Parts: sequence; structure tokens; C-alpha cells
Amino acid sequence: MPNQKNLTQVKALETKLEGIQALFLADYAGLTVKEQRLLRSQVKAAGGELVVAKNTLLKIALQNQGYDAASLTPELKGQKVTLFAPSDAVAPLKALVEFSKANEKELPKIKAGVLGKEVLTVQKIMQLANLPSKAELLSKLLGTLANPARNLVGVLVAPTRNLVYAISAIQTKKAVQ
Repeated sequence: MPNQKNLTQVKALETKLEGIQALFLADYAGLTVKEQRLLRSQVKAAGGELVVAKNTLLKIALQNQGYDAASLTPELKGQKVTLFAPSDAVAPLKALVEFSKANEKELPKIKAGVLGKEVLTVQKIMQLANLPSKAELLSKLLGTLANPARNLVGVLVAPTRNLVYAISAIQTKKAVQ
């Protein structure tokens, strides 16, 4: 019969899995407690959550929620930290990758991930991490949408502006004479 503590942990993991956009698995062995706390705070600020759970319990929770746990099984070995991204898949991942790049040990090392229900390779995860943030994409979109309006205003104001320049030139010419 399963241990009650393990059943509780599986339920907690299933609850976390219900409302997420993505999850990522990473090796974190070798990080000091201070580095782990810093990493957790950076990921939390980006909207994610880091959880250390037993690999077998995580696998059971993934299976219970309909994820392809079989393809993640090779990565569910050793000390892993699981990054849950509930609302934005990219921002917490970026925080994890930036922490890894800034860390001289280059830890944590991303091993696998799931976006929606699709299992991602490390290459796809790194491509995802290199995407611009949601705020950057929205600002680019707004800039693109605003440009035609700016151009229209410039075209509509041009005749009036040219008339003012012409009157100003005539006034300057008369003032010189």
C-alpha cells in the first residue's frame, strides 16, 4: 500500500500540473543552498515555481494528468528540480537559463520540458528561452500598429506645414528687404 505522505505529494503535484502552460526538468546537483534560494526567487519573480520532488512521484503525477511520462522517464533520474510555468512559459524559463549562464558552474542544466502536452527536446527549450518576452512582443506589435497612424498624420499635416514654411520664408524675405 502506498505511503500517505507520497499520496499527498502526488496530489500536490497533480494540482500544480492542472493549471500550467509548461514544465521543465533540470539538474541542480552542485548548487549551494544560497544559490538555490536566489534561483527560486528569480524564477518566482518571473511567474514560475521551482519544486524538488521525487522522480517516481512526479512520473506518477504526470501519467495521472495525461502527460507522456514515458518519454520523460530517461530524464527522471538523479537530482532534478521541476520548473512549473503556470501563466507564461517563456519568462520563468528565461530566468532559469539566465541564472545558469551567470552561474560559473552552469547549473542548473535543463534536461527536458513539456509545453502544453508536447515533450520538448533541449534544443527546442533553448529556442523557446531565446524568444522575446511577452511584453517585448506586445510593444513591437503596438509599434507596428501605430506606425500607419503616425504616417497618416504626417501626410495630413504636410500641406499646412508647407504653407507655414512658405509664409515664414516670405516674411523673412520681406524683412531682409
